[in-house]
Amino acid sequence: MNRFIGSRFPRRNFLAGAGIAAIGVSFSRKAWSEEEKKLNVYNWDTYIGETTLQTFTDKTGIEVQYDLYANNEELFAKLKAGNPGYDVIFPSDYMIETMIALNMLEPVDHAKIPNLVNINPAKPFSDPTYNPGLKYGVPYMWGTVGIGYRKSKVPEPTSWGVLLDSSEYAGRIALLADARMVMGLALKYLGYSMNSKSEAEINQARDLLIKQKPNIKAFAPDNGQDLLLSGEVDLVMEWNGDIISVEEEDDDIAYAVPKEGTNVWTDNVCIPVGAPHPENAHAFLNHLLDKDVALEIATTIHYATSNKAAQAELPAELLNDPAIYPPEEVIANSESLTDVGDFTPVYDKAWTEVQAA
Repeated sequence: MNRFIGSRFPRRNFLAGAGIAAIGVSFSRKAWSEEEKKLNVYNWDTYIGETTLQTFTDKTGIEVQYDLYANNEELFAKLKAGNPGYDVIFPSDYMIETMIALNMLEPVDHAKIPNLVNINPAKPFSDPTYNPGLKYGVPYMWGTVGIGYRKSKVPEPTSWGVLLDSSEYAGRIALLADARMVMGLALKYLGYSMNSKSEAEINQARDLLIKQKPNIKAFAPDNGQDLLLSGEVDLVMEWNGDIISVEEEDDDIAYAVPKEGTNVWTDNVCIPVGAPHPENAHAFLNHLLDKDVALEIATTIHYATSNKAAQAELPAELLNDPAIYPPEEVIANSESLTDVGDFTPVYDKAWTEVQAA
């Protein structure tokens, strides 16, 4: 059953098809003294519309260099020693807190982003706790993390335990390669907060994952949906939009949020300190918030948009899909990741021990 008006494009062919380069960034610092008609974007894989970059270039004459990362930790590691030349990045809520605290983000000039009027006025989008007043970026997409599964192989999963605490599907399970998310959902399964600051609770989550590791086929770097689609696994921990995208290719695939609750996340578009083209970056942020541009992105990538003007024009099959716009009871039982401050090394140590086990 084809549930969506947007067609899913092959992950590795998208950038070539769009005419955008996807090579490692290596920018001449000599060019930074003057702003050129260039923009260097660092984003998640398959997380933009099919026409978004080209319409921006057509509108402004600005050429886009487009690079990809797999998770927030990879983004942070790339920029923490100094920005190699990126103008626009897409960090998640908790990572924004961290980057603000470390002076890694530039304040945005709202006067240069008139399309801010299109943002959903609800507080989580217009005045989030991790980015008060949208001082350091603008909201992009939001959603959940849940379980993608093959219906012919697995009954609808109702608990994270099927991934984290069972040998029933040994060798047929994939988890995200995302430290805070996997540790957080293990904590959630155990009845704790995803943002626990208890070393004992964090270590209990670590031990759960180490015990389960022989049953896990892969920690997938943002490609668990591909493993599910190819039949390599039957259960994956994944972002809702990634699973929804492959459902249209295979109607044996479905998405569920476990009873213990999950992570409700919001990604923002930010300008990192040291951006060589800040004026172009502001123009790009404004472009992303254009109603028609945001609508094209949302119908292509199948994530919930924070753009109220675009949401109002979404087709009913997207707007009414609970996997995209979850019911209130799911949101009420879920959490957002926050910066855990001094406990970050505790999480890092636990995750390293899981990976080494």
